[in-house]
Amino acid sequence: MRALTFPRPLRRGSRVALVAPSSPLPEGRLEPALESVRKMGLEPVVFPSVTMRHGYLAGEDWARAQDLNRAFEDESIEGVLCARGGCGAQRLYPLLDWETIRRHPKVFAGYSDATFLHIALNRFCGMGTFHTPMPSTEWYEGLDEYTLYWLERALFGGPWGEMENCAGSERVTVAGGCAEGVLMGGNLSLAASACGTPYALKAEGGIVFLEDVDEQPYRVDGMLRQLIASGALDGCRGVVLGYFTDCTAKNPETSLTLPEVFEEELAPLGVPVLAGVTCGHSRPTLSLPLGARVLLDADRRKLRVLEG
Repeated sequence: MRALTFPRPLRRGSRVALVAPSSPLPEGRLEPALESVRKMGLEPVVFPSVTMRHGYLAGEDWARAQDLNRAFEDESIEGVLCARGGCGAQRLYPLLDWETIRRHPKVFAGYSDATFLHIALNRFCGMGTFHTPMPSTEWYEGLDEYTLYWLERALFGGPWGEMENCAGSERVTVAGGCAEGVLMGGNLSLAASACGTPYALKAEGGIVFLEDVDEQPYRVDGMLRQLIASGALDGCRGVVLGYFTDCTAKNPETSLTLPEVFEEELAPLGVPVLAGVTCGHSRPTLSLPLGARVLLDADRRKLRVLEG
């Protein structure tokens, strides 16, 4: 499986759309988020959904979808940044103009609930995207050197090469082996909830990245089983596990541990599985090029971008 086509990188001074395809921004976060984008050398353009609220959503579905469609269509916009995650991006599927988006590829960045958009943009538009921290959830607080380094690789281009963990963080081999494939995936909860839908993860030929937050081991177990039983992981060549933040059992004495869950659910796939990669709902964090061809060496605990 070949790497997907990545849009032209941003440059200092690029105009970037700030959109909210999922939940509304918390009170007081907009101005710090905008300032953080400016500090990155970019010119933020605030789309209407960023300042809207419809219950737990950043405006009604039509408004959030309209922002995404217009952001990609607007020739003056060079990148699209998700302001935050939350919930609701899946509701936009029938309202997005996939053909127009495909004809106007741009840097697209975000994570968490943006997983739906990553999977869909990769599948329907053949466009590489970037799993990155977001302006109103991480950028505004100030980024550590490691996180900033990898975020700049995503936004502005540059050599990826070996993707090492941050200092002091250990990776764990769940299942040994070495494989090449196209990197895909994102948040486990979102990938599991997409099973059986037109925008489900299709991992054939891919190296699947998964991470999550605030889930107990039995929930992680069930979601991995859903991916496996649905066929979403059929033909995958390897699995990379990122942060599983605050995913410890409330009653440890009556629970499997996460390492046990990973061993029992993923090792039988017969592909390399590497856990403990520093990416997801915590910091410091990698940014990942979803759609790039990567080499996973679980024996040596290495992840390297080969193409993309």
